Amino acid sequence: RVEALETTLGFTASPRAGAPVAGDTVLLLADAVRRGRRVRTSYKAYSGERTRRELSPYGLVVHSARWYLAAHDHLRDDLRTFRIDRMSRTMPLDTTADPPPEGFDAVEHVSRSLARVPWGHEVEVLLDLPLEQAARRLPATLAELVESDDGTLLRMRVDSLDWMAGTLASLRCGFTILAPDELRASVRELASRLAAAA
Repeated sequence: RVEALETTLGFTASPRAGAPVAGDTVLLLADAVRRGRRVRTSYKAYSGERTRRELSPYGLVVHSARWYLAAHDHLRDDLRTFRIDRMSRTMPLDTTADPPPEGFDAVEHVSRSLARVPWGHEVEVLLDLPLEQAARRLPATLAELVESDDGTLLRMRVDSLDWMAGTLASLRCGFTILAPDELRASVRELASRLAAAA
């Protein structure tokens, strides 16, 4: 079971000390991934809703000391990301799991899922940076980056526009705010504070 975990586990960044191991559930899921078996589990969503799910598990990923499962959710008929600490009464099934899409990468899938978490504000900014440089400065779990003729289109979902203004300032490049308009006020306020401090 430990060998199955080693061969099915991915990290979004270098492993940090202290990432908690989710015990038997992780070992059970790793074994199901390796054997290509479906699992049934009770899952508690962020909203608090609890549902019974049947999953074809594809890979385990650790991000920021949390464990995630990339899987096909047969209830929703879609690829989904599940926090393992929200799973309970997980059991393996004798049913063969659906195969993952060709070229599927669990770390990439979980990273993309985390970047799309629906926070309070949807941000779009055009960065005066090539895509490769932008990707080195912003982790895939934080932002979606799309190459364009004018630079790199940054899409993020955030709760705080003031925090977003600080993030943009830390990128050390020019940028054009496309949305939301309220982000411009946060950037101007940060610029005024920095100018006054200097």
